[in-house]
Amino acid sequence: MKRSMCLMALLMALGLASSAYARVAIGTLAGTVLDAKGKPVADATVTMQTSAGDYPHATHTDARGHFEFTRYETGQYDVRAYANGMFSEWVKRVSIRRGKTTKVTLHMPPAADVSVTVSK
Repeated sequence: MKRSMCLMALLMALGLASSAYARVAIGTLAGTVLDAKGKPVADATVTMQTSAGDYPHATHTDARGHFEFTRYETGQYDVRAYANGMFSEWVKRVSIRRGKTTKVTLHMPPAADVSVTVSK
């Protein structure tokens, strides 16, 4: 009898835990990082944080410039990329919605013209 009571209590606890997990609304943020000429940027670092500036996360782009943040709580996030010593502009208030994949394209700025003057 004790064994069946313990088993029933365990099953109820697991049921409550899984229903609480099911209530957490999660979604995905995916996208591409492009250079100034519109070509994909491989191995760029992409940073995502809440629009309040909390909980920063980072990932890297693949060879085609694609990145993905999966299983994040719904809400508003800010995203930007870093590659070759340069940052893209922040894309602000990107909404992650329950069960959806939100897509964003990040654009890297053109490489700075560096002039070097040598004095003799």
